[in-house]
Amino acid sequence: MIRVNVRSNESLDAALRRFKRQCNQAGIFVTMKERTFFTKPTSARTEAKEERRRVIKRAERIRRNARF
Repeated sequence: MIRVNVRSNESLDAALRRFKRQCNQAGIFVTMKERTFFTKPTSARTEAKEERRRVIKRAERIRRNARF
């Protein structure tokens, strides 16, 4: 559970920004987006495979460019 104590002389907007930042760092928004709709296990596996391919391609591209 994320808690934000409003400091003295702190505006509510600043406290809200801190709360949003903490939620982003904890990954709450990402899990909310994932759980909004049901995804089939097969489609989740294929998405994970595609993501791994993209990461590998990106790493190879960076490695190739770093050599020169």
